[in-house]
Amino acid sequence: MTFDELVAEGAAVPVEGWDFSWFEGRATEGRPSWGYSKLMAARMATAEAALDVQTGGGEVLAEIPQAPPVLAATESWPPNLEIARRTLAPLGARVVRAEDDGPLPFPDASFDLVVSRHPVVTRWDEVGRVLRPGGTYLSQQVGMGTLREITDFMMGPRPVGDERSTERAVTGLEAAGLTVVDLRSESLRVEFFDVGAVVHFLRKVVWAVPDFTVESYRDRLVAMHDHIAREGSFVTSSERFLVEARKDGQPGV
Repeated sequence: MTFDELVAEGAAVPVEGWDFSWFEGRATEGRPSWGYSKLMAARMATAEAALDVQTGGGEVLAEIPQAPPVLAATESWPPNLEIARRTLAPLGARVVRAEDDGPLPFPDASFDLVVSRHPVVTRWDEVGRVLRPGGTYLSQQVGMGTLREITDFMMGPRPVGDERSTERAVTGLEAAGLTVVDLRSESLRVEFFDVGAVVHFLRKVVWAVPDFTVESYRDRLVAMHDHIAREGSFVTSSERFLVEARKDGQPGV
């Protein structure tokens, strides 16, 4: 396929939800060794009331074999919200709209389990507020400096802030009245095999290049196409960390 054909294809693929099956054969990404989905499912099986924050299209939550008696999820983007409601209906989940950086629309101490996979931002204070004493928070987070190579290639060198550092997460959780019981991090290889995959990815993962459009970044996309033709792929890294914490206090108190 030509450059224009690849770019047009990547620009036409729908970006709703968090289904990445379109990338098969066109891009690869390593997976963390801890297996978030299994860890989350195990905790869901013993929970009484659980919340999935920023559920996307609900694809990950929908895979749990056993749902708790009370299950809720939040999502901010309207197209994903409708997908999540359909996807999670068989689990009896209540899916509500909530802004990523806003308060969680639930009373204090509503849940004994709060989970979140790749949240855009995390309101640690809100996590602490809606958790019951003794409750668990489990999250797989996007780490500091993730996708730096592709961001720098497209936008030029950028400073890496510490907003997504593990230290910030621990500080935020402790300030919210939680104690961290598990913290792990890994750097994973991400590889793109054609520029169409890059276009689709940047449309889907919007924080990597926040102002991305095909038109405004056409010159850099041409350079990316040439790089892949020359090197066989474009390689970047994805930083991930897992954090589990307990709300201070005794259950039922």
